[in-house]
Amino acid sequence: MATRKVVTEGDEVLRKHAKSAGPVTTHLKEILLDMVDTMREENGVGLAAPQVGIMRRMFVAQPDPGDDAGVYYMIDPVITWYSEEKEWGVEGCLSVPDMVGDVERPVAVKIEATDLEGVRQQYEFEGFEARVMQHEYDHLDGILYTDKARNVRPAYEDDEEEENGREE
Repeated sequence: MATRKVVTEGDEVLRKHAKSAGPVTTHLKEILLDMVDTMREENGVGLAAPQVGIMRRMFVAQPDPGDDAGVYYMIDPVITWYSEEKEWGVEGCLSVPDMVGDVERPVAVKIEATDLEGVRQQYEFEGFEARVMQHEYDHLDGILYTDKARNVRPAYEDDEEEENGREE
């Protein structure tokens, strides 16, 4: 397919609420496949439509980039359940390049969404996968991880700590 330009922080489109994606059409599928190409090209694990300037409630995610079959297409997703247990984790974002921050999120979620074939599915995610899904879902409501994060810092600082054996 093709790659698209990722919108970065400061662009007002990232602060808007996305509208329903509606039925799965050939055009919608093309957009989602382009989003997967873009996500991979940018070395991301998820990408929401608003991040490429499309104000529709949909995102793609591949929490394990080594698993080609592990791409999730979430069209008009709804998080139907959040676990009470939460944990802190480091997050970054293609729309906030070269920065990371610590974000507290529920450890597990259940999501209902339409897949690439137009079938409504129910999913359960835990750990890193749940974090990725919540992060992308937030984009659909105009929320960036930096709105929830503490200790937002340049990503290279985490890289340096890891290289020096001081990763926490």
